[in-house]
Amino acid sequence: MQATDFEFRYRALLIGIIYFLGFEAYAIDHTPIALTLVRWAFGPSAVHGPLVRIPFAIAAVLVAFGALVRTWGTAYLRASVVHDAKLHSTELVADGPYRYVRHPLYFGSIVTTIGVGLVTSRVGFFVLVVPMTLLYLRLVGREESQMEAQLDAGQSESYREFRRRVPQLWPTLTPRVPATGAKPKWGQAFLGETFMWAFTLAIAGYAITLNNTVLFSLIGVAILALIEQQIAHNRRKKRSEQTA
Repeated sequence: MQATDFEFRYRALLIGIIYFLGFEAYAIDHTPIALTLVRWAFGPSAVHGPLVRIPFAIAAVLVAFGALVRTWGTAYLRASVVHDAKLHSTELVADGPYRYVRHPLYFGSIVTTIGVGLVTSRVGFFVLVVPMTLLYLRLVGREESQMEAQLDAGQSESYREFRRRVPQLWPTLTPRVPATGAKPKWGQAFLGETFMWAFTLAIAGYAITLNNTVLFSLIGVAILALIEQQIAHNRRKKRSEQTA
C-alpha cells in the first residue's frame, strides 16, 4: 500500500481537506463525540457538569504528545526535509525517536489526529481519523519502498536490519538499535513544527474555555503558521537552487 506521486506531493493539501471535512461533519451530525463518550462513561446528567471537560483535556494531551514526538523526530532531520514536496530517501536516520519507531513523525501525526478527532462530532471523528490514518499508512509504504530502492548496497542491508529491529508505527518502550551519536537540532525542530504547537494551543484553549470562537480562532492562527512555514521553506529552497 503506497501513496502515489500526487498524494505525496500534495499531502499537506489532502490533510487540510480531510481536517476540513472532519469539522464540517457537524453540519450533518450536531452531537460532539466528546459528549457521547461522557454520557456513556458517567451517565446522561454528566454532560451538564465539569466531567464534560475530560475528553477535551485528553484531546489536548494527545495533540501535545503528538507535537512533542514530531518535534523530537524533526530534531534529527532537517526541517526542509520534513516539509519538502520531494521524497528524501538517500540517508538512513537511526537516532533519537528512530531507535523506538521507524516513522515517529507519522506516529505523532496519527496521535494528533485522534486528539483532534475528540473535538469533532461522532461522524466527524471517523471522517477525520480513518482517512488520515490510511493516508499516513500509504505515505509510510511509499517512503520505505523508495528508501530501499535508493540506498546503496551496504546501506540497504543496514536498512533491512533496521526494519527488522524497529517497529514501523507503534513504538517500543526500549530502544531497538544503538545510538549513532547524532546531535538533535531543537531550534530548527520547534520552528519546523510551529503548526503542530499552534494546533496544540488551539485544542488546549478549547479544553479550558469550551468556546468555539477560541478554538477556531487559534486553528486559524495555526493554519496561517503552516502557510508561512511553507512559504519560508519554498523561499529557502529557491535561494539554495539559485546559489547551486
